[in-house]
Amino acid sequence: MPAAVLVGAQWGDEGKGKATDLLGGDVDYVVRYQGGNNAGHTVVIGDQKYALHLLPTGILSPEVVPVIGNGVVIDPGVLLSEIDGLAARGISAERLLISSNAHLIMPHHKALDKVTERYLGKAKIGTTGRGIGPAYGDKIARMGVRVQDLLDPGILAKKIEVALTEKNQVLTKVYNRRGIDLEAVLEEYLAYAERLKPHIADTSLVLSKALDEGKFVLLEGGQGTLLDIDHGTYPFVTSSSPTSGGACAGAGIPPNRLTKIIGILKAYTTRVGSGPFPTELTDEMGDWLRQTGGEYGVTTGRNRRCGWFDAVIARYATRINGITDYFLTKLDVLSGLERIPVCVAYEVDGVRHDEIPMTQTDFHHATPIYEEFPGWQEDITSAKSFDDLPPNAQAYVRTLEEMSGAPISAIGVGPGRDQTVVVRSLV
Repeated sequence: MPAAVLVGAQWGDEGKGKATDLLGGDVDYVVRYQGGNNAGHTVVIGDQKYALHLLPTGILSPEVVPVIGNGVVIDPGVLLSEIDGLAARGISAERLLISSNAHLIMPHHKALDKVTERYLGKAKIGTTGRGIGPAYGDKIARMGVRVQDLLDPGILAKKIEVALTEKNQVLTKVYNRRGIDLEAVLEEYLAYAERLKPHIADTSLVLSKALDEGKFVLLEGGQGTLLDIDHGTYPFVTSSSPTSGGACAGAGIPPNRLTKIIGILKAYTTRVGSGPFPTELTDEMGDWLRQTGGEYGVTTGRNRRCGWFDAVIARYATRINGITDYFLTKLDVLSGLERIPVCVAYEVDGVRHDEIPMTQTDFHHATPIYEEFPGWQEDITSAKSFDDLPPNAQAYVRTLEEMSGAPISAIGVGPGRDQTVVVRSLV
């Protein structure tokens, strides 16, 4: 059985958790392949809401094996807190597997993330301050500490010592902050090791065997396409690759195993943090979308910036990821609007752009070109099939499908697990 990838097609927060959970009954493994606890998924089951940050959403399905892949950076304290929080609600993490090659977020990463962002002032990127960027930076600089290092106290101590030799110099002499104590960090992380040891595995090998046995593996990323380190709105991006290409590297699965690439699109657009956002609404309508859609960050609680659907971005996501199917979320939020604008192109200095401009400068100066479509007044939250949707809602979906360049195979009509209209199977 081949693997499928679930990717955000905007700036993240599109509802990937809901999509993963929808597939839970058909999936054997769910793999988180990049990011850290700077991202979050919200899943609603009945009257229960679960906010997940590091754990794959498959943790909520009893028959699924949840996997944290090698492309993830892990704050072990946050991970264990999340595991304990679910245990208190009767959900076991016994099946969880963690790649031995995943990198750890260390105290110096969090300290440097916060202080450097503060020093940037108005030029700040808008990070969550959780050490994600510095951890990936050390990974690339070959100074990282990996999960497997928790299994060897001698190697762990040496790697932390080498890192702190440099990082403490930066903290104390550049930023006038207190240095980090080696022994305290070592003691803390050895305690984490005792609890995490049963979960550590060669997950690439596990997944390869599972695929050979005909198991269905779903790869889920955090953030979205426009936050990709290579293909996003650089430098206002994350430090990893949430796109489908990053899924292979971050999970240890070769590209020829992938046959389905499912993009998640919100029926409007949001983003968190700094950076360009052509369709952003800073008026009462933006506030209405935020309040009606509950657009507040799962991880940080920050207000999400809100705007109309951007077809230029959707086309870009289709091209970059090779998307085969879209899951359109939060269509119900738009119920009650008389007219719904959709951005079909940009204007930059009097020139129309049907695709994202090549340069950062032009994208910052892009203004949306809108077409308006008739809205609907009906409550769609109980819709079970596409035919149950009002004609104008159906037309809106078909329009977005045509503009995006890939079929919309599922539609979210409410936050609940059962509030999804399936047009065609995603499996």
